[in-house]
Amino acid sequence: MARVPYLERDPVSPELRTSGMLAIVTLLLLLGATVAGAGPLRTDFTKALVPLEEIVPGGPPPDGIPAIDRPVFVAAGAADAWLPPAEPVVAVEVNGDARAYPLRVMIWHEIVNDTVGGKAVAVTYCPLCNSGLVFDRQVDGRALDFGTSGMLFKSDLVMYDRQTHSLWAQMEGRAIVGELAGVRLAMIPANTIAYADFKAAYPGGKVLSQETGFSRRYGLNPYGYYDQPNLDPFLLKGAPDRRRPPKERVVGVLLGGAPRAYPWPALVKQRVIHDAVSVEPLVIFYQPGARSALDEPRMEQSRSIGATGVFNPTVAGRSLTFEPAGDGFRDRETGSVWNLLGHAVKGPLAGQRLRAVPHVDAFWFAWAAFHPSTSVYGGP
Repeated sequence: MARVPYLERDPVSPELRTSGMLAIVTLLLLLGATVAGAGPLRTDFTKALVPLEEIVPGGPPPDGIPAIDRPVFVAAGAADAWLPPAEPVVAVEVNGDARAYPLRVMIWHEIVNDTVGGKAVAVTYCPLCNSGLVFDRQVDGRALDFGTSGMLFKSDLVMYDRQTHSLWAQMEGRAIVGELAGVRLAMIPANTIAYADFKAAYPGGKVLSQETGFSRRYGLNPYGYYDQPNLDPFLLKGAPDRRRPPKERVVGVLLGGAPRAYPWPALVKQRVIHDAVSVEPLVIFYQPGARSALDEPRMEQSRSIGATGVFNPTVAGRSLTFEPAGDGFRDRETGSVWNLLGHAVKGPLAGQRLRAVPHVDAFWFAWAAFHPSTSVYGGP
């Protein structure tokens, strides 16, 4: 299948749609079959916030998709030998400690239990929702360790914590069943961006190594052609919200209890969107370049889709107005140039940073399933 720009992708054929679903089912069953000793969960199912029948088996048993508990990192430059510049990574920085988690690794493990900048975090990626999210895994004074439960809720990764075996919905970072039902993890701002953009912003940053202790075909996409906008989600109970195509990418923001979605086609067209959610001003950046992790069977051959960043546009009490400027962005007030991660790299404000607003880049169906009251920028 030929590569075409994000907005011009041909509709997926029924044959490819069927083969893609079969490939996912086969992959999940194979992963489950290769894990020895994966025991049953000891979850307290009497404490449930959602209908239990909506939590469905995804194929593998608990830990059939193994989380990474002892991550190994290499310097950004050292990853050049195996990580192409445009491949996507989940980028997070805490207290000056910047780390990148390549989706070529995350797609096979989905969870990394890590400590970044002295903070215990869970870096997560659900391929079925295309959602890379980072959470503070400290709850009531103890750090929880997370694994994959082998189950799905609204086609989303259901995690479990190894301390209480409570079940957590990855898209909202909330325990939905078990002892900790109702507890929410604090979200840490993170971006899914091209490796080259991470390395340019953080030349001293660290990259999750492919030396994980597991034998996986890193660089291959086991969910081939899964990200077609009109393709139906896998094992989603009920019909997806029809306001947008189910697999269209959106930026999802939740502020003050108000959810709002920004469709990627609008971002691709405008590159900068100014808005406000629950009275908080926002600026959303879009930059082309990063590849999809869920397109071609080999990530390095996948089409370019781009990346986003969400920020409060206020610096030192002054509200800035942004516009695209070459490979970056320029504020009209001072003429300073900013990168995708909200760092001023040239001009009078060089060295300043915008405050990142937690967001998720995800498929529309997933954002709408967890936030059915969401508004949509630009309307349906």
